[in-house]
Amino acid sequence: MHSSLFLSGLLLLPALGAVVALLVRKQEGRSYVVAVATAFLELVLSVVVAFTYNAHVANAQGFDFAYSHVLSPVLGIAYSVAADGISVWMVVLSALTVLIALLAARDRRRESAYVAWQLLLLAVTVGCFVAHDLLEFFIFFELILIPCYFMMVQWGGEKAKAAAMKFFLYTFTGSAFMLAAIIYLAVLHQQQVGGALTFAYGALAQVTTSTAAGVWLFVAFALAFGVKSPIWPLHTWSPSTYAEAPAAAGIELSALLSKLGAYGLLRFAVALLPGVQRDVRPVMLTLAVISILYGSFVACTAKDLRRFIAYSSLAQMGFVTLGIMSGSVIGTEGAVLLMFNHGVITIGVFALVGYLERRRASVAMADLRGLQGPMPVFAGLFTLFMLATMGLPGLSGFVSEYLVLIGTFGTHAWWALVATLGVVGSAVYWLWAYQRAFHGEVSTADASLADVSHAERNALWPIVALVVVLGVFPSPILNRLGPAVTSIVSHVATTGVSK
Repeated sequence: MHSSLFLSGLLLLPALGAVVALLVRKQEGRSYVVAVATAFLELVLSVVVAFTYNAHVANAQGFDFAYSHVLSPVLGIAYSVAADGISVWMVVLSALTVLIALLAARDRRRESAYVAWQLLLLAVTVGCFVAHDLLEFFIFFELILIPCYFMMVQWGGEKAKAAAMKFFLYTFTGSAFMLAAIIYLAVLHQQQVGGALTFAYGALAQVTTSTAAGVWLFVAFALAFGVKSPIWPLHTWSPSTYAEAPAAAGIELSALLSKLGAYGLLRFAVALLPGVQRDVRPVMLTLAVISILYGSFVACTAKDLRRFIAYSSLAQMGFVTLGIMSGSVIGTEGAVLLMFNHGVITIGVFALVGYLERRRASVAMADLRGLQGPMPVFAGLFTLFMLATMGLPGLSGFVSEYLVLIGTFGTHAWWALVATLGVVGSAVYWLWAYQRAFHGEVSTADASLADVSHAERNALWPIVALVVVLGVFPSPILNRLGPAVTSIVSHVATTGVSK
């Protein structure tokens, strides 16, 4: 396969898998086998792409595997894909998330349709990460709403319809502002350069704007991506959505879609609008710190494990935003690494919550106590993921948060100092949750709960391995994302603004 076709293959494979899964739906269990095989092949291909990517032979902007074909010169519509050291790891995370969601959270209700929606979600998410055209990115970004909405409505909890509608409205509204910003940039490029209308990333990266226009464009992008991340105060859809989503969709929402918001913030709001970063940075850093502290505080009061994960993720995405907006190479590298590592950790945590839900009707904090007695392996796995999220040295979360904080300290010390309180806060809310759920005298009803089965353990071994290995050996990821991050940060630092 020619290298330029790798990314098209990554887009096409899960889409074809979804079609095949529906075609074989009459044979029980066959759709699930097709979905797992497709997700596994997608993961293998994405890893090949990640380790084949070579920043030294990529183009001037650091992109490799590029392929582009103009579909309508008049309307500026094109199919254009490319990847750099940031996007290749987000593609790996996408494939890994869907594969583990299929293995760890199988749902046999209308299974063929359910796995087809998950494969479609994988296809459009990969499309977002490899799109090298802003209009194309917007289309993929909007298409994500369709599988998410239907998985929520058809397989979610009692209040899933309301939660799905809230998620849809929040994301759709934010995306409308982004579309306006994309069109404005394209028209402005045509006015400044001439020629046909284009939405190509490389072309729009050359557009210069006034300070006022640049700030408004940044706000438009930040609204769209801040909802998806989420960033305070655009987070209010996430607790109810996490609480009502079916298990597999919950894994994909928490581990994957929030990273798409952070990716968009870095790739578009920061990289395309470098001249306004000095003006918007104080506001964004403040929102990031509020997300960290607010998420930590509310997580302590969460009434069930799913909402607990939502607020914990809000705090962790605050660290990601902090690193992205730090203006530091080290801080931004830490943010991208945290996007990957937090996604991996959250897969494990949400899968464990799904395991618990299979065994008992409720994951409300008030109903949980003494679980480490009947479920020691479950408690051990939960402890590992808990310590990784808290940033224990030797586990993957530590390296990420350390880079974010040390990078931010070098450029914006006061924000970094306040954000450090969030590290303490994460220890408080995680240990408090563990104490409530796993310590104490187990109830009579829970004393007979079955521990994690061999099949359930096997589904999580890749996640356990990544949490441990990336805690002591993160260089395979850092070495590949480093040049891309350095290019963006240098571009922001050296680019001026036309007044």
